Amino acid sequence: MEPQTTEAAMQAGQQSNFVVHAFQSGGTAMYFIAAVGILVAILIIERFLTLRNLNVDKNDFNEKIFGMILRGEIRQAITFCDSRPVPLTNTLKAGLVQVINKRPDEEVQVAMDSAVLRESPRLEGWTGFLAVFGNVATLIGLLGTIVGLIISFGSISAADPAQKAEMLSRGISEALNCTAFGLVVAIPSLVFFGFFQVRVGRAINDMVESSMSMMNLVVANRDKIKD
Repeated sequence: MEPQTTEAAMQAGQQSNFVVHAFQSGGTAMYFIAAVGILVAILIIERFLTLRNLNVDKNDFNEKIFGMILRGEIRQAITFCDSRPVPLTNTLKAGLVQVINKRPDEEVQVAMDSAVLRESPRLEGWTGFLAVFGNVATLIGLLGTIVGLIISFGSISAADPAQKAEMLSRGISEALNCTAFGLVVAIPSLVFFGFFQVRVGRAINDMVESSMSMMNLVVANRDKIKD
């Protein structure tokens, strides 16, 4: 068991050394790629935490709110929305405020539509920059590779003919490290961009769907509303 553990540790150490060597041999572009990678990691963590905090169980919330509307308890429904100020609750609250003020149905719907537009940027945040960072990381990697190849070809022009092949292959290998590291940053960035786009789209659809359902419920139960 111990020899296997030792061998695994050696392999892990070799892989770590390979990554460090590849990073160091990639040139200045590697540091720019690393900076973009750090920004991507921070943004992904921030989006996860933000969307989790802005999320609410739509079915459970709607069941409670719609039950209050059916009983005519609009003020209680508004208070319930205030207890968890997230985009979905703020959207329905905007409509409930107009209902309690006895505004026409059109103004109730307009208030909720405006709330959807106002709350959407909170959900989207800086998600779009994940796509930007993904493309930037790829381009920096390509730029680093091209610059590395130019330097590599330039350095072998005065080298000994017997060493040119070895120097050229080593130079190309080091230059391609920039492209590889750029893709390592770009791929997760674009994947998480798509993931967050889907989550944001679902949250916005939930707001629109809930507002329409509440509007229909209010129209059918105007006579039950208490002052």
